Amino acid sequence: MTDLSAHHYGITVADLDTAVEFYRDTFDLDVLDRFEVSGEAFSEAVGLDGATGRFAHLDVDGARIELVEYDPEGTAEPPRSLDQPGAKHLGLAVDDVDEFYARLPGDAETLSEPQTTSSGARILGVRDPEGNRVEVIEA
Repeated sequence: MTDLSAHHYGITVADLDTAVEFYRDTFDLDVLDRFEVSGEAFSEAVGLDGATGRFAHLDVDGARIELVEYDPEGTAEPPRSLDQPGAKHLGLAVDDVDEFYARLPGDAETLSEPQTTSSGARILGVRDPEGNRVEVIEA
């Protein structure tokens, strides 16, 4: 059997430039690469006729986050609460959740102030410009 390793964690967005700016500026992520993919092989691989994808890869401590904007754009799904099957979120670790919270831009949408869970973890929920949930957890 072929050995598996994680390559990237993907998030589909409607506006790639706005999403890149948010993740770069809010979480201080490095943009590793930006590129476009199209053609019949790509369309077949992603199961979308005539698809083109604009991609950005960002680095978070050696993990790659892939943001992708598709053309043609699909219909937006209604937001799902985290208790619904198929719901997604991105988890990012910081040394100090309270310090991170204090440095957030004023227009950043948070779900609450930092909280301490029953397991003792300090967490903060943030939404990106398209409503995707990012969990910030104190490492």
